[in-house]
Amino acid sequence: MVEARLEDSGSGLAPASDGWFVVNARDAEWWTSGWSGSKCFFENEYPASVNTQKVEFSQLGISLTVLEPGEPNGLYHGEDGQENFLVLFGECVLLVESEERRLRTWDFVHCAPQTEHIFVGAGDGPCVILMVGARSEDFRGHYPVSELAGRYGASAEEEPSDPDKAYAGLEWSRRERPSYWDRLPWA
Repeated sequence: MVEARLEDSGSGLAPASDGWFVVNARDAEWWTSGWSGSKCFFENEYPASVNTQKVEFSQLGISLTVLEPGEPNGLYHGEDGQENFLVLFGECVLLVESEERRLRTWDFVHCAPQTEHIFVGAGDGPCVILMVGARSEDFRGHYPVSELAGRYGASAEEEPSDPDKAYAGLEWSRRERPSYWDRLPWA
């Protein structure tokens, strides 16, 4: 197997070809939205140039997600694959199966398939979460309307199974490092 070529996308390095690679999270490509935190996916779903191919991990999704207090990482949902999460820094609230759980550094969460969940930043600064999930070609998920998640701005308005419908009208992420980059543990 050859080493992948890494290219600067404007917000960090992303793979521009298939193969193995090493990249430090501080140097990797980051995506930020105005409502769902900042994320480093380590892959390249949306190439920055026409000369760069799409590079996705087919079996495993992995990301670092950074949330400010009150910021959800997405919409309350369940997926057909298992997911695992490790809080690396800071505090957050886990909304899981209509319950709230306060999490802090080094708390680990396992979600069996179809476990409804979402994370919301808490505490007095950013929270960093390592997120890992199984991938399948025919993704099936659901986005239930949740009163609890709604209190945090993290509930779908109706219950679609299509992520594009669930996220319609919400701001898409853009290539950009978080504004609070200097308050993160690696700064």
